[in-house]
Amino acid sequence: MGHVGKPIEQVTFAEWHDILAVNLNAAFWFAQSLVSGMKAQGFGRIINISSGAGLSISLTGIQAYASAKAGVIQLSRQLAHELGPFGITVNSIAPGFVRSNPNTERQWQSYGEDGQKRLIEAIAMRRLGTPDDIAHGALFFASDYAGWITGQVLAIDGGK
Repeated sequence: MGHVGKPIEQVTFAEWHDILAVNLNAAFWFAQSLVSGMKAQGFGRIINISSGAGLSISLTGIQAYASAKAGVIQLSRQLAHELGPFGITVNSIAPGFVRSNPNTERQWQSYGEDGQKRLIEAIAMRRLGTPDDIAHGALFFASDYAGWITGQVLAIDGGK
């Protein structure tokens, strides 16, 4: 869940809380619900979805979202160390801009034609990402090829 940016003094407690609950708290509670079974079998893969907004400064005024997504990255790193001895890897994917839901569509539209063009021109691949681009990274982290990779963040952003 994301939101359209606004100045910090206009962000309400409810907006801040809801964004953190959906983006950070949910990742924690989901992992917590899985680890007992993963520990019992001595194997598991947890793949969290963060955001490019969690890796660097967001210029769009989305304080809560950027903070929550940075939190997901750190949560993944922390859990990687806690769960590694049990054969569980924990990694995070940080997608670039993907028009995949009503929030990202509203954000895209808010840029206008010139802003959309600037965004695409700032991407090395000169295109927006697709859900399949993100899924391919998740499949890698879930595969045996990533068996000794944990606590990492994979930016799938077309080359920012």
